[in-house]
Amino acid sequence: MEEITLIIERQDDPDSAPYEEEFAVPYRPNMNVITALMHTQKNPVTKDGRKTTPVQWEMSCLEEVCGVCSMVINGTPRQACTTLVDQLEHPITLRPMRTYPVVRDLVIDREKMFDALKKIKAWIPIDGTYDIGPGPRMDENKREMAYELSKCFTCGVCQDACPNVNDKSDFLGPFVFSQIRLKNVHPTGEMDKDERTEAFMGKGGLQGCGNSQNCVKVCPKGIPITTSIAAVNRAAALHSFKSFFGSYSSR
Repeated sequence: MEEITLIIERQDDPDSAPYEEEFAVPYRPNMNVITALMHTQKNPVTKDGRKTTPVQWEMSCLEEVCGVCSMVINGTPRQACTTLVDQLEHPITLRPMRTYPVVRDLVIDREKMFDALKKIKAWIPIDGTYDIGPGPRMDENKREMAYELSKCFTCGVCQDACPNVNDKSDFLGPFVFSQIRLKNVHPTGEMDKDERTEAFMGKGGLQGCGNSQNCVKVCPKGIPITTSIAAVNRAAALHSFKSFFGSYSSR
């Protein structure tokens, strides 16, 4: 190949209609999608020779750690920094992940992911504990499991692949299951596990999951999300039983 063709879905602002533009990019071996996009930014001319505005997208780490370069590439949500042009069918189509509000072109607003983390209290409350000595040690088996869950970097591709995350649903999304499980197995975090689990049992919570397992297929870190779904559902069932029989016995 001497050049590759990018078909990019663009959008001028959050309220405008999307449209497509094609770009011809000089080919070189082992280039990733970000490299191709950088060429369109330096030379904002469409394939038919029409000058246009530079394509807007986000990037930061270029190591599949920050998650900001998430976009839909050839119909699959993934990271542009680790997607190699040589491994894609051509022409290459790029569009923003429409699970999230589009800011401009391929730039999206992932704020509602972080709002979901606030709702389920996805943090370990260690403020004020640092002056009472070392925290409890974590069992090695739990630590290994927790390490896999901690690989989540809120890239959002699981959200975009999930059919239950859309404008007609208030489901917080599949990534929340592993975040709850991660915090609940922590020796300090488990002190708040009932509160965390109960928060996800409410509006937009675990009942919104249809178990399609699309999330596992697209997760760039191979996080065992379906295992987390089962674990959190089990914890929610136990919490419901304890709450019911606890209130019943107190009568």
